[in-house]
Amino acid sequence: MATKPGQFLVAKRIVVVGGGLAGLAFVAALHQLWTPSSPQLEITIVERDYPESDTQEDLHLSLHGGSQDEGLLAIQKLGLLDKIREHSALNSGAIRVWSDNWKQLASIDPKPYGTLPAAAMRIKHHDLKRILLGRVKDSNATWRWASTCTAAERLSSGAIRVTISDTTTQTTSTQDCDLLIAADGANSKIRASFIPHGTELEYAGANQIGGISRLPGGLPHPVHEDYGLQMSSGEGVCCIYTPFDNETIGWALSVKGPERGTKLKKFTPAEFADLKSEALRTGSMFGEPFKTIVEATDPTTAFIRPAKERRPSPHDPKLLDVVFIGDAGHVTNCFEYVGADCALKDAWDLAEQLCRNISMEAAIAAYDKVSIPRVNHAIDWSHERIRFGHSTGLMWKVYKHGMAVQRAMARKKE
Repeated sequence: MATKPGQFLVAKRIVVVGGGLAGLAFVAALHQLWTPSSPQLEITIVERDYPESDTQEDLHLSLHGGSQDEGLLAIQKLGLLDKIREHSALNSGAIRVWSDNWKQLASIDPKPYGTLPAAAMRIKHHDLKRILLGRVKDSNATWRWASTCTAAERLSSGAIRVTISDTTTQTTSTQDCDLLIAADGANSKIRASFIPHGTELEYAGANQIGGISRLPGGLPHPVHEDYGLQMSSGEGVCCIYTPFDNETIGWALSVKGPERGTKLKKFTPAEFADLKSEALRTGSMFGEPFKTIVEATDPTTAFIRPAKERRPSPHDPKLLDVVFIGDAGHVTNCFEYVGADCALKDAWDLAEQLCRNISMEAAIAAYDKVSIPRVNHAIDWSHERIRFGHSTGLMWKVYKHGMAVQRAMARKKE
């Protein structure tokens, strides 16, 4: 057994499947934390895209920093806070709750954790990925671009064999490793190979329809700045607003009911018209600027998505050399926008525990101890948000009274 922290990794071949936020942040963190005097690690990254491409380049992310469990702390530890700041907008991280006629009912105002400059930053996915990629280039990792992992298996020797398909040459090859990091998303092929019974997502009881709206004249008040939730007066309808910049805002209208099929972006003109009509009809109780925002929706961003999730579970003691991070390990539903935060924190925490402990068993146990409660807390909070946002009858009256008490207490403190 190795006697120095992290030395059990020496001479191990590491394959990271997925060059998204989780995979990139993990390689960057492992390179940063690794003792320079130790032998260099052998790392291969398998990524389906090319370095200059990003299938989510138009996506805006909110990275949070109100606690030690959020993504901005991982960015700070990676030494990338200044670079991220150059391409992001600071935000208070506040959550506003409005009535159907835009009366403010409640407010959550987190404070920045430690020395972080803000409780949230907004940044384009493309910019964040590019910055992480720049840091990973310092690690001398080997890349297999335009390649996807189609399966993985354990060999009789104890090594893990990954089957890789090259989309450019249309060829298939294999690569053996001693440690496999699965960062290949919610539909992880690695997960399907080793935990076939653990690939399904659970439905949390509500469906969202929405898109991203572009308003060249500027975002209207009061949705111009902070994340917000608009509630109907007991009809069980709510709308989440996520401003990205001064002219762009995401909206997601939701109701509880049977699970609908997921549909992202590829709407015909008729389907898009139906989506907007459904939104205006369902949210007819909401005053302006709700209608203006819906009418300004970019048709290429429209979606229908049920709230789907998968809770994390401890790694199998018999499978400790296959580690799941980001959406490969867990999925938070669409009522809690913390996917990027969880991916970044998973990456940092795993790298830190691998470098801090003297065995794989101790490292993975320590990683599970910090990562599982973090994700479960986020999922539990999303369930409360679903109950709250879609409340009807007596439950709506209870929430309404509670928010009135909160406002009264806040006024007394002023």
